[in-house]
Amino acid sequence: MKNLAINNGEKSIKTSLPTFRDATGRSLGSEEIEQLTEVINSGSLSFLSGAKSKEFERDFANLYGVKLAVAVSSGTAALHTAITYLNPEPGDEIIVAPITDMGSIIPILAQLAIPVFADVDGETQNLDSAKLESYITPRTRAIVVTHIYGNPADMDAIMTIAERHNLFVIEDCAQAHLAMYKGRLCGTIGHLGCFSFQQSKHMTTGDGGMVIANDNERFGRELRQCSDKGWPRNKSGRDHLFLAPNYHMTELQAAVGIAQLRKLVDMVEARRRTAFYLTELLTSLPVRPTPILPETKGTFFFYTFRVDPGLLKVSPMEVVKAMVAEGIDCFLGYPGQVPIYGYPVIKDAKTFGTSGLPFTLRDARLQGDFSASLCPVAEKACKETVCIWWNERLDRNHVEQIARAIEKVIHAYLY
Repeated sequence: MKNLAINNGEKSIKTSLPTFRDATGRSLGSEEIEQLTEVINSGSLSFLSGAKSKEFERDFANLYGVKLAVAVSSGTAALHTAITYLNPEPGDEIIVAPITDMGSIIPILAQLAIPVFADVDGETQNLDSAKLESYITPRTRAIVVTHIYGNPADMDAIMTIAERHNLFVIEDCAQAHLAMYKGRLCGTIGHLGCFSFQQSKHMTTGDGGMVIANDNERFGRELRQCSDKGWPRNKSGRDHLFLAPNYHMTELQAAVGIAQLRKLVDMVEARRRTAFYLTELLTSLPVRPTPILPETKGTFFFYTFRVDPGLLKVSPMEVVKAMVAEGIDCFLGYPGQVPIYGYPVIKDAKTFGTSGLPFTLRDARLQGDFSASLCPVAEKACKETVCIWWNERLDRNHVEQIARAIEKVIHAYLY
């Protein structure tokens, strides 16, 4: 233990690893600059008069084999566009995983719908399809399926349940670009797919997002209008058919997106290659990398593994602190050491003024005390899962350094 960097020992990783936070871990270069230069020279930075947003949407739709792609300003905006399209009544329920980003929950609350948190599978940490049906009530309208860490959820079972109860399925693919489920791209299996291009994602435009679909008028409104103030721009003059936000993507974001999309296959494969190599190097250690379902292809937003507290002299948090001291960019638990419902915005209903809406709606069904153990499997996972930031610029040498650092820490703290 004296040799650990956290105890003033020598660091395992002596130089900084590539990081998504800057150019060391991002594949940005002349291709993006060329696209951006075209936009600047055109003088048109808005989708209203520019060509890049439309081109980016066509390219993305073609890659995913869908009829429609709508570019928006963020991954949260993509999900809010989807929920606006669904048009739930206040108090309607939308099932969502508790292991997800707040961006999955904000759109539900913004439309005055009730997020119902369904527990996850203890291994994959995606929605547990075996328990899913028990959360459905007459007020349930939709299921938001987050493919967590880039690993596909059990979509066959989820879609079967959704069809049985006439529920809308939104795939949250913010962490799952080009993830495959039984030969199909995640985002094309449910009714809508939502993506994020935030700085850390498989491809980035800094911020930005995309909604994809094959059905554009399921609920009597057009999908594109749901991110454009309810404005039917095919008509002359102004008109606003329903309440909807303004989530336009700029031409600058779209320009970067066009260049990034052309690199996406290679960037994803690079993430997978190095992640599989790390799994090989960790086989002798008592850690459990997050498994991927059979007949699926994960794409490693994070590299994640579980540590068994019963095998350690210290808590998993102390293990993570020691790994950080060795030079690994990691943290404990996603979205933190509690599921998303453990944060004040949900637990204490810090929403609209002091109203507590939508949880205080007269006819809203409350799931229970968010301070209690609503989803025990998820709560355990948040306390045991080590999340290592991953990117396409990591190589075998970097992975070997990471593996040695993990081995050093785990061996120091094992009973």
